[in-house]
Amino acid sequence: MTNRFSLRVISFALLSLLTIPGAEGAQDTIHVDTPMTPPAWALMERELLDASTTACIEFFDRYFDKRGYLECVERWGGDDGPDDAIENINDWPVLHALGAPNVIREMIERAWEGHVHQFTNAKTVDVPFARDGMYYKEFPVMFDWVHNGEGLTVFNLMGLSDPKTHLFQQRVRRFASFYTGEDSHAPNYDPKHKIIRSMFNGSRGPLMRPATGLDWAGDPIEIEGRFRPLHGEDTYAMMVEHFKDYNDIVGDHPQNMSATTLGVNAYMLSHEKKYRDWVLEYVDAWRERTIANDGIIPTKIGLDGKIGGEDGKWWGSVYGWGFTVVVPQSGALANRNTHYIGLGGFANALMLTGDQKYVDVWRRQIDAINAHGKVIDGRLQYPSMHGDDGWYSYGPNKYASGMLPIYYWSMDRDDLKRLPLTDWLAYLEGKSPGYPEAALAKDFETIRKKIEAMRADRTTRDTRLSDDPMEYNPAAVSNLVNLMLGGLHRIFPGALLHCRLRYFDPDGRRAGVPDDVAALVEKLTDDETTLTLVNVNQIEPRTVIVQGGAYGEHQCVSVQENGQNMVVNDAFFPVRLEPGTGQKLVIKMKRYANQPTLAHPWDRNWWLKN
Repeated sequence: MTNRFSLRVISFALLSLLTIPGAEGAQDTIHVDTPMTPPAWALMERELLDASTTACIEFFDRYFDKRGYLECVERWGGDDGPDDAIENINDWPVLHALGAPNVIREMIERAWEGHVHQFTNAKTVDVPFARDGMYYKEFPVMFDWVHNGEGLTVFNLMGLSDPKTHLFQQRVRRFASFYTGEDSHAPNYDPKHKIIRSMFNGSRGPLMRPATGLDWAGDPIEIEGRFRPLHGEDTYAMMVEHFKDYNDIVGDHPQNMSATTLGVNAYMLSHEKKYRDWVLEYVDAWRERTIANDGIIPTKIGLDGKIGGEDGKWWGSVYGWGFTVVVPQSGALANRNTHYIGLGGFANALMLTGDQKYVDVWRRQIDAINAHGKVIDGRLQYPSMHGDDGWYSYGPNKYASGMLPIYYWSMDRDDLKRLPLTDWLAYLEGKSPGYPEAALAKDFETIRKKIEAMRADRTTRDTRLSDDPMEYNPAAVSNLVNLMLGGLHRIFPGALLHCRLRYFDPDGRRAGVPDDVAALVEKLTDDETTLTLVNVNQIEPRTVIVQGGAYGEHQCVSVQENGQNMVVNDAFFPVRLEPGTGQKLVIKMKRYANQPTLAHPWDRNWWLKN
């Protein structure tokens, strides 16, 4: 071979199954036969996937029983509850989707099935709406989307690995039906006013009265000498005191936009227009409210659809712009404003449409809030809260909530200038060449320390709250998402995966890079992605499918290296890596050009017909 990079088409039985939707024949395959000594980052990626898997197996054996039940005291509440129980395996779906062995997926499925049964059977005594089960129809009966979102972080990403399972498909549609109006027994959504009617909502519908400390804290529980609530309360009375002002929940709040992830998943599964229409109807209503409110998203929408409700206080409600409460342990004031979760709704609308207006509205909000900066004690300071007396909680840093995702979605260089240059961003800008190895090295240390701490844990099933094991979860994926996928890790509770690339193993018919393959995204621009692929196996070839976006939302226009170019014009393309080879690829892309789908590449035609 005189050329380092060959773009010839190869033909073999397996790849002939990779048909382009709407076309006939095999997808052209990039053939890499350039020898490459495995770089340190490649070996570290492969070992990190293995180390995380081994650690997750030990963690699962320590805290879950054979049914998949978490071995803890089952409780309802905002301190510890069903959402915390399943959060103990957060990031495991991403770990498998990156390429970790199938044992990870098997544990996820066992834990999810166990979780659903465990908290359907778990019942409250005093909290009225969960007396017949904390879950109903396999979904929380009613709670806020700080907690609903956290409890769905695992489920919402399970479709990355296997969207074709019957139970998953049933659940995706059922969960969405609680918000689209199809389930008449869960009247959460008001289509006339385009609102979710309460902050507490779920499979039994909305809670249409002020919430109490009991509703939030759950049934009475022994604390001293037995449990250590992570909020730091010493007594149950203090737990209720923590939530005593969490009353104003009737009406809509931006965090309810997290529910749109259910609609997006249902659309990506079925491509039924009704799901897409509902998501965009609801998010568009929030966009219009934000624009009408001088560019700032309101945290209180009345049942009549009006900003601020009866008293017009757009900053109102629990978790609103004006929600400052007393911490019972110390008497200090704490600002608890969760408007930022609303960014997830705009992200979902962007995923479905590619329309940057959903990014623009949040960028304008940042400008609108910072326009209220003022000089205090000789220094320019900026607010983060708003109450009856106007803006407050000033500090030296500009309001910048959501700025990293905004840049990631826009790829606008002016947005980049608003961000601190983190190590990852510096690497993508070509300013920190050693970052991949340094970041991955820290992950090995993290896994080691978490397993050491887990082994030292002396809690027993009857002295363990559902969130106690969370700190020991050893799945190390954040840097792998950045480096392998060119993506963002968990932009909000229960979010979809936002990434530039994703990989599939056609031989194993599964998501993730095949054994021995490593991937590094080295540069991102609006229309290009620079990727290096390596086969660290010196004896066997490997084939990997590269997809644009987590859900095929980005179109791969062409792939080039040193002037050679192959036209792709599809959401994915296969790459054949000969033993011990590697190659840098520059992928021309049109971002958000495709409707997202949960279908894996080999199922695209099946998916479109079914």
